[in-house]
Amino acid sequence: MFQGTYTALVTPFTQGIFDAATYERQIAFQAEHRVQGIVPVGTTGESPTLSHEEHHRVVEAAVGAARGTKLKVIAGAGSNSTAEALDLTRHAKQAGADAVLLVNPYYNKPTQEGLYRHFKAIADAVDIPLVPYNIPGRTNITMTVATMCRLRKVCPNIVAIKDAAGNLDLTSEAVAAGVPILSGDDSLTLPMLAVGARGVISVASNLVPLPVRVMVDAALAGHFAAARDIHLSLFALWKTLFIETNPIPIKTAMAMLGRDTGELRLPLCEPLPANREIIRAALEQAGLTADSTVPRPAASGA
Repeated sequence: MFQGTYTALVTPFTQGIFDAATYERQIAFQAEHRVQGIVPVGTTGESPTLSHEEHHRVVEAAVGAARGTKLKVIAGAGSNSTAEALDLTRHAKQAGADAVLLVNPYYNKPTQEGLYRHFKAIADAVDIPLVPYNIPGRTNITMTVATMCRLRKVCPNIVAIKDAAGNLDLTSEAVAAGVPILSGDDSLTLPMLAVGARGVISVASNLVPLPVRVMVDAALAGHFAAARDIHLSLFALWKTLFIETNPIPIKTAMAMLGRDTGELRLPLCEPLPANREIIRAALEQAGLTADSTVPRPAASGA
């Protein structure tokens, strides 16, 4: 049901307030380059610093902007409180989202049994496709493949797992067990596709949606040489976009290209001056300018 390229959208702010007009332009840019979908209010969307009211508004804005396009909306709805995640999931369904993204509960570190009960409670309560999200670098826990399989056996609306564990063995084990996987790490997307992942929820596609989509589509069609050309041409940029905590670099890069205000909410702040120059150099090396839509190296591969 969900495969291809999905962009983990940044949330633009102007003087600390959600900038809906800029958000709509960002989503139009994604639609223009024909990615399969968008993911509002995930980690890249600074969901930890949004109030519930703001969270609702951003999801509603994303659904509204995607209406009339072919974009699917996978709304972020995760929390370390099952009750809160359930409320956000119910709102996403009411707003018209196509699915929800549910990060593993963070900080309180549930056991595998706790993870199972958390996701099953949400799956049982809300009839909407769910995408649980493994990112141990932020949550300090990893859902095992056994737990993934246990959940999918009883929860048909758990349709995929977003995998940002950085562990190809885990990805391979999940795919071998029949679990649909979406990459959550741009620099590992092609290797993950090679072992059977079905797509990516991408940070980099905020900047370069067309090359990411073409790479993913090529790999899914078995054209790995073409996909590898794009992967290698943009690998340095992808690594640079994580030179500091996401979404600091991607917002900085988008601001340099005139596509975002670059504002962040505390405790996130602007990058170190030296890292800012590294980001600028990576954009220049990729051939990205304020009036560009695709980088020079990837255009030929597309």
